[in-house]
Amino acid sequence: MSRTRDQDACPGALQVHHAADGALVRVRLPGGFLDATALETLAHLAIECGNGALELTSRGSVQIRAVTDTARVADAIAGAGLLPAPTHERVRNIVSSPLSGRSGGLADVREWVHELDAALQADAALSQLPGRFWFSIDDGRGDVSGLHTDVGLQVTDGGVALLLAGSDTGVRLSPDGAIPAVVEIASRFQHDRGKRWRVAELDDLSALIAGHRVSVPPGQRLAVGDTARGPVGWIEQTGPEPRVTLAAVVPLGVLPGRTAEFLAAIDAPLVVTPWRSILVCDLREEVADTALRVLAPLGLIFDAASPWLTVSACAGSPGCERSATDVRADAVAAVDGASNEDVPDAPSTAHRHFVGCERGCGAPAGAQVLVASPDGYRLRHT
Repeated sequence: MSRTRDQDACPGALQVHHAADGALVRVRLPGGFLDATALETLAHLAIECGNGALELTSRGSVQIRAVTDTARVADAIAGAGLLPAPTHERVRNIVSSPLSGRSGGLADVREWVHELDAALQADAALSQLPGRFWFSIDDGRGDVSGLHTDVGLQVTDGGVALLLAGSDTGVRLSPDGAIPAVVEIASRFQHDRGKRWRVAELDDLSALIAGHRVSVPPGQRLAVGDTARGPVGWIEQTGPEPRVTLAAVVPLGVLPGRTAEFLAAIDAPLVVTPWRSILVCDLREEVADTALRVLAPLGLIFDAASPWLTVSACAGSPGCERSATDVRADAVAAVDGASNEDVPDAPSTAHRHFVGCERGCGAPAGAQVLVASPDGYRLRHT
């Protein structure tokens, strides 16, 4: 597959997208890592220069819509340390297991995220990677591998598995050699991709792993499934002292600026996940209990049985000129149980993603995508 142009139009903090509701700014957060001060800055920018809310994306980024002063927003984002390499801002698309190093997993991969981010920024040629190209680092639990990123690592008992387009290549890497191998593969893709934006668009992936020994036969490779949801609720951390992570699902990924300010006021490490949720980490139990009592009434979801875990949507109207309708309103109605003859029935266990056009932006892996049209919704078959 080859496209008509060699670069996509994914927005960043400097290269903004002009949507129907104004300028849209997107901030990459490698690993989803975010400190309280930076979140406070983003919340203030959303309130003062945007539509009053932050949007969490399906790649663990944060964006602000309807920006009225793009220069001020860019300067503030840089000042918060969220724009360390302006030339590479759109290629820092790295997701990792959000609970790594705190609960579960086979290894703590947080430093791998920092190592990969630094390596990407240090390579001038990689600044030309498409903005949709992304990386995953899975600590062995199989969560972010299920997002089917372009290049992925997954820790196993027998080494670090190398994944391309969400499939195990059979290559096993040493922990020390994993990040250099990922950078090498990204460089090969950039050199040879032509007008392709994603690894899955290549006709032959073998050139990307040339020189790496395939040691695991097909029948013994990782079976990578879709991952539709992340951690939710009260999570006990492992470690010498009792600590808690609160994992909050943000309905439709829309985080009101005032709610973001409350999250920042907890003054704890934060992780934004690809499942449009946010983790508040390393809390003492009494702090976690108080935070939970404050945040739940603000609309954040801590219940793993909530219907909000099985419904998502793209921006829709009026923010996107391509959208046939206000899909977020229809998604809210679906959660509320309102009857809508324009929406096809779906199994109660299915994740439904409402979209306003054929592009299907933000659809989670394995979701049932409901595409809006003037005649109602139809289920998109892939």
